[in-house]
Amino acid sequence: MNNSEILFIYDAQMCNPNGDPDEENRPRMDYATQTNLVSDVRLKRYIRDYLQEKGFALYVQKGEKGKTVDASGRIKEVLNREKLEKLTEQDLNLLLEKLIDVRLFGATMPIKLEGKGQSIAFTGPVQFNWGYSLNKVYLLDSQSITSHFSSGETQEQGTIGKDYRVKYSLIAFHGVISGYNAKNTELKEEDIALLDEAIVKAIPLHATRSKIGQEPRLYLRVEYNSDGFILGDFRKWVKLVKADNKKDEELFSVKDIQLDISQLINELKNVQEQIAQVYVWHDKNLKLIGNIDELPGLNKM
Repeated sequence: MNNSEILFIYDAQMCNPNGDPDEENRPRMDYATQTNLVSDVRLKRYIRDYLQEKGFALYVQKGEKGKTVDASGRIKEVLNREKLEKLTEQDLNLLLEKLIDVRLFGATMPIKLEGKGQSIAFTGPVQFNWGYSLNKVYLLDSQSITSHFSSGETQEQGTIGKDYRVKYSLIAFHGVISGYNAKNTELKEEDIALLDEAIVKAIPLHATRSKIGQEPRLYLRVEYNSDGFILGDFRKWVKLVKADNKKDEELFSVKDIQLDISQLINELKNVQEQIAQVYVWHDKNLKLIGNIDELPGLNKM
């Protein structure tokens, strides 16, 4: 399998893209630069939730009715065993065959293989670094939210919390698919096609009260013709342009911005001999500066 690199851009309007539990669940921020941050774990959770709802078995997944499933219990469940002290090579092969998220993202399994260590670690071929906003992001004034429930026939109790949200954030992720690591997890081409699908579709389909207001805007995956080439973080070559000379604090929706991808297109054209195919999905509501049709090996999703 060859290497690929990914650029994924989505926006968030009046919602909380990724709450920080150490900050009263405020949106994750670098306050020095007014940059909104989103962890790779949050993005992988969207992908896993989408794949689980499509019927795929996962190592890290939601239990029935919100129940928590520990790692050892999940391995026993997948292998249909009541007890399991060791994993054989055959067991490992079966786990990789059944669990798409291990093939994609890797895993650490806390049961020793025959004659080896106390756990089995797979390095995932698909890795994302943290996403960050391409614009300066401003938080809306927090509102108090309350919940009430009955503790008896006549008594009522409630809790009060804070509801923190961003005004508008255009968030960009960069990811890599390692052809070398794909061999270790037996990643398949059809797994990558499902990854493409999940990234584009998952976020709107898994809206919650705090997450509704997020929309995918651009997905680009560049597949190289070997497992020995990587260009680097694509976000270096994209730029948010504010429409109508708006100020940062005046940005409120996708209509207030444009995305300049002209430099990224040029960088990819400069290494087109390394490129096998480019897969692109683009929401027409995001206006682009630069002709996406000039990308080498273009396949529109």
